[in-house]
Formats: sequence, structure tokens, C-alpha cells
Amino acid sequence: MIWNLLAEKVLAGNEITDDEAHSILDCPDEDLLLLLHGAYQIRKHYFGNKVKLNMIINTKSGACPENCGYCSQSIVSTAPIETYRMMDKEEIVKGAEQAYNLNVGTYCIVASGRGPTNRDVDKVVEAVKEIKDTYGMKVCACLGILKPEQAARLKEAGVDRYNHNLNTSARNHENITTSHTYDDRVNTVNVVKESGISPCSGVIVGMKETKQDVIDMARSLKVLDADSIPVNFLHAIDGTPLEGTDDLDPRYCLKVLALFRYINPTKEIRISGGREVNLRSLQPFGLYAANSIFVGDYLTTAGQESTADHKMLEDMGFEIDRTPVTAQ
Repeated sequence: MIWNLLAEKVLAGNEITDDEAHSILDCPDEDLLLLLHGAYQIRKHYFGNKVKLNMIINTKSGACPENCGYCSQSIVSTAPIETYRMMDKEEIVKGAEQAYNLNVGTYCIVASGRGPTNRDVDKVVEAVKEIKDTYGMKVCACLGILKPEQAARLKEAGVDRYNHNLNTSARNHENITTSHTYDDRVNTVNVVKESGISPCSGVIVGMKETKQDVIDMARSLKVLDADSIPVNFLHAIDGTPLEGTDDLDPRYCLKVLALFRYINPTKEIRISGGREVNLRSLQPFGLYAANSIFVGDYLTTAGQESTADHKMLEDMGFEIDRTPVTAQ
């Protein structure tokens, strides 16, 4: 495969075939830099050398009734994690101050659970209004399955983006969770879009899926027209059903990021959870395909030091992107 020609095909507005998608995931390791160069041509065309920074605050931890096999906060997990109820407004706003000082463009308010109570939404609405007034930064919410009236309230408060990941393919979904359906997740993304909030939806790679599943994930997100696509790599946590799963290597992770860029050329692709333990020393190469990363910690796992992330961007010649989040 001549990767620069495939990139030109994508830039001309054409979709890659399944055979070409498989060629990306099966790319020989000795051709990996050529594959990434092709992905970078697409990334550079739409995003230049800019990188968006995102930061999570876990506002409610544990006690989730869902049985997601990857999650330490689920009802089936025995992982020893900190558990607490929904934070108050002051704690959420304090986290935004930290994000602002780190030049983070989007502050992500996350809470465990199947979906938010109206009281949870009240607290998020109050916090978002103050964050907007004080820092003017972009806010993403990730609160689970959302009702239309809740989405409308978040939109009115100033929430710019809402995250609800597909996580895996429709075929593989029941192998990961049975307490909600794949369609439940798709429907929530559509509720978000209908409210006028920018939709964010992504995946977790490494959950015993096939390469065809990975391709189907990327295509499903293209059909869903998610503005932002977080690509997580499984960080298997002891005490979860996926404990001990270790199917990834750094080179394959880079091929996955390239695939998502070739299939979703115009979208924000974010290297998300698990990048430190799966990409390891190859983390910087991921930014030749992706244009966004999380800084700081994740939900119940630690991330890389924020100063190390900033240094990585500086060393690579990338520029922090503070462009406003808008629904497309």
C-alpha cells in the first residue's frame, strides 16, 4: 500500500474500502512511519500543527449499577476505588481553575452511573454557569444516558459538548455489557445532537474485539457524525471482568489511530485513556494522526504528569489549540 496515495484519496473526499482499512491495521511494522506520514497529511490539512487539550474531573465515583466489563466503578467490579457522591458546585469550579491554569481548552465534567438524576443536573448547571462567567472555557459533560429535557438544560447552561462513547462495535457490545444496549448509547448521542450540543463519542480498543470490529467502530462514528472521537486503549484493572487482558502493543495502537484519521478525516481525534500504558515510549507518534489529548488523570487511573505532556508538545513543535468548541 502506498500510504500517501491513500491519504490523497481521502483528501479528495473519498472513503477508504474495508480492504484498505484492514491494510492499515495489518501494516508491517517497518512501514509504520510511512503510514503515519499519510495520516499526518490528512491531519495537517484540517488541523495544522495544533493540539487540543482536555482535562477530566470525576465528580461522582463508583456505585454504578451498570455491568461494563472494563470499568472499575461498575457493580460487578471488586477494584478498590474511592467512592463518593456528586461533588458540590465549588469543587467542580475549583477543578476548572486548575484546568484553566494548564491551558486546557475543554474541561470535562464526568459522573458515574447509568444516567444523571435531576439533582445531579442541577449541580452541573450551577457549576457550568460559574465556570463560563469566571474562565470562559469550554465545558464537556459526560453523565451517562441523557433525557431530552436534561440535554436542553445543559445546553441552556452553556455546556458545549457532551460525551457518550459507543465503546465497542454493535456486534461486540453484549460481550462487554448487558445492562444497557448499543442502541441506548446511539440514542443518547442523537439526543445530544438534537439539543444543539456538540456530540463527542468514542471507543475503547483492546476489549477482545476483532480488527473488523475496530473498523466498524470507526465507520459507526462517521455515520453518527461525532465532532470529537476519543480513542481509549484498555487499561485492564484488577477486579474487573477484563482483568489481565493485554492484547495491545504500541505499534498496533498507532495503526488504530491512523485508521480513525483515514476514516474520520475532519474530526477531532483524541488519544484518551490508556495511552500511557499502551503507547508507552511511542506516545508522541500518536499525534501525527490524532489532534487532541487528555492531560492529568483519568477516572480511576493516573495519567502522565501535565508538565510532561506540555513538554512533549513543545518538543514536537505542536501548538496548543484554544479554538472554541462548536457543533457542526
